[in-house]
Amino acid sequence: MQGVFLDFATVSHGDVDVGRLAHAVPHLALHDVTAESEIPRHIAGREIVLVNKLHLSRSLMSANPQLRLIAVAATGTNNIDLEAARELSIGVCNVRDYCTASVAQHVLAVMLGLTHHLSDYHRVATDGTWASSPQFTSLEYPIRELRGRVLGIVGYGTLGRAVANAAEAALGMRIAIAQRPGAESAGASGSERLPLDELLRTADVVSLHLPLTEATRNVIGARELALMKRDAILINTARGALIDGEALAAALRARRLGGAAIDVLPQEPPVDGHPLLNSHLPNLIVTPHVAWAAREARQRCVDELAANIEDFLRGGRRNRVV
Repeated sequence: MQGVFLDFATVSHGDVDVGRLAHAVPHLALHDVTAESEIPRHIAGREIVLVNKLHLSRSLMSANPQLRLIAVAATGTNNIDLEAARELSIGVCNVRDYCTASVAQHVLAVMLGLTHHLSDYHRVATDGTWASSPQFTSLEYPIRELRGRVLGIVGYGTLGRAVANAAEAALGMRIAIAQRPGAESAGASGSERLPLDELLRTADVVSLHLPLTEATRNVIGARELALMKRDAILINTARGALIDGEALAAALRARRLGGAAIDVLPQEPPVDGHPLLNSHLPNLIVTPHVAWAAREARQRCVDELAANIEDFLRGGRRNRVV
């Protein structure tokens, strides 16, 4: 069985054990990076293709009748033409729930970083401001306790639940859950789901965990940001296009929002720039899509890929989407 991993560097920086994967696919070519123009050459003759974010189109599949399985190193499969795969009898599987702890940890980290103004106080401590102070401390930036504050979860799936549980257990926060777009209010873990507008008015921190669909694109825009408390924090570890970036930059610049932590942008890498990459925006943390990327999570992802392939070769349907 011939296999190829087209973008292996998206899951490994030389720190992931590929032993189980090599056992599942003994003849596996690992390409750290594959340019779009190189995809046809790299998948030619391969029966199993492993991919994270590269696009596999109908034409690529049709040109490779030997292709039996596309194993996606992520939960999302929007980069695969699933209809074509179904018509051509090509299996497609994904990996699920592999980065839950990493994402929850990241959300808590940026929430605390923004609440405690860690970057601001680091600057105060190192630029001479503290050394010239007449007192032992510095109180320029207000710090508040999160215990009893409301964390609003928008998207209450596996990741949203994990973030809610972690914030409740570790920080004593109260949890509010937003209704899904177009859904009726429903109970969830003892909490009634709130209309999004009501949640935005209520929450001290809002964390997004929605998939990107036509119903959720720009779900947080200028109108929604205006509903939030002036000291509220917005966190997005889901999909970049959930937020209107121009509107968020304007809200931060005008200090109509307490802060934001953004791990995802609509274009990644952002070769065309983005308004949130302005280093002068106050109380903003931008990270390059790494909330999921703890080494343990990446190892789990690779091992899950191997388990999916092993099951496929036995005739199973583990984590199959096609």
